Amino acid sequence: MRRFRRKREFATAPFGGPIAHLGYFRTETVQRRGWLKDAEYADLVALCQFLPGPASSQVGLAIGMHRAGFLGALAAFVAFTLPSAVLLVLFALGISLFDSPSTQGLLTGLKVVAVAIVAQAILGMAKNLTPDKTRATIAVIAAGCALLLPGSAGQVIAIIFGLAAGYFFCRSSTTATGGNLHLPVPRIVGIVSLVLFAILLLGLPLLLAATGSSVVVLVDSFYRAGTLVFGGGHVVLPLLHNGVVETGWIAEQDFLAGYGIAQAVPGPLFTFAAFLGTITTVGPNGTLGATIALLAIFLPGFLLLIGVLPFWNSLRQRAWAQAAMRGANAAVVGVLGVLEQEIYQYQTQNH
Repeated sequence: MRRFRRKREFATAPFGGPIAHLGYFRTETVQRRGWLKDAEYADLVALCQFLPGPASSQVGLAIGMHRAGFLGALAAFVAFTLPSAVLLVLFALGISLFDSPSTQGLLTGLKVVAVAIVAQAILGMAKNLTPDKTRATIAVIAAGCALLLPGSAGQVIAIIFGLAAGYFFCRSSTTATGGNLHLPVPRIVGIVSLVLFAILLLGLPLLLAATGSSVVVLVDSFYRAGTLVFGGGHVVLPLLHNGVVETGWIAEQDFLAGYGIAQAVPGPLFTFAAFLGTITTVGPNGTLGATIALLAIFLPGFLLLIGVLPFWNSLRQRAWAQAAMRGANAAVVGVLGVLEQEIYQYQTQNH
C-alpha cells in the first residue's frame, strides 16, 4: 500500500510540464526514497527522451516497473494519469455551459494562454534542441516540409527527414550516461511489444479501410498521434490538431480552450486526449470516447518502452542512434513553429 500511496502523490504534485515531472520523480525516487541511483535515473530519462511518446509518463511507468514489476507499472500509470484525465473529462462534459456571454471571456483567456504557452515551449525547445547551425537548419527545413505538405503527411516527412539528417550530420563525441537499467522485462516480452506496436501502426489504417468502424477511426487517429511524438508532450499538439480539428471532429475554439485547461491541471499533457475523446463528433464520445482516446495515445509509447528496455544498454552506446535523435528533436522544433503560426492566424482572424 505504501508504494501505491507514493504513486498517488506523484499524480497530484507535478505542475509545470514534463521537466517539472522529471525533477519531482528524481527528488522522490533518487533523493528521498533511494529507489534508483542518480546514474540509473539519468539512464532511464535518456531512454525515454530517445523514444517517441510522453517522456515523463514513460519514466513513471518504468519506475513503477522497477519497484513492483508490471503491476507496479500499471499502478504508476493510473495514479499519474487519472487525476488530470478526470478533470479534463469533467470540463469537456460541461463545456456547453460556456456558451453564455458571461463565460466567453474565460474561453478567450484560455485561447490566449494556449498561444502563449506553445510559443514559450517552442523558444525553450529551440534553445535546447537547436544549439548549433546544423540543427537550426534541420528545424527550418522541417518547418518547410510541414508548411508545403499540410496535415499529418508533412509532419511525418519532417520527422523522418530529421532522423536521417541527424544520422548523417549530428554525430558528436558525446557519450551516454554511466548507469545501467535493471528492469524485469524478458527479451521475448520486448520483442512481442515491438511486433504489436508495428502491427497496430500498419494494421489500424487497413482495418479502418475494411470496416469503416467509428471505434477504429478514433483509435487510429490517437494511436498515430502518440507514435510520432518526439521531444516532449507539446509536440503532440500539431498531430492532434491535424487529427481532430482539420478533420472537423472538434471545433478550433474548443480545442484551444481544452488545451488551456490541460495546462492548468497536474499530470502529463497527453491527458488532453481525454478531453478531445469526450467531445469528438466521430466515434464514441463521452467517457467511453475519453477512455479510448487516452489509452490509444499512451499505448505506442509504452509498447516501445517495454520493447526497447531489454536491449537499451547496448543500443544507447551507439553513436548513430544518438545522432538520429538529435536530428529528430531539431525537426520537432520546426513542426511546432508551424503549429504556432496556425494557431496565431486563427486567433487574429476570429478576434
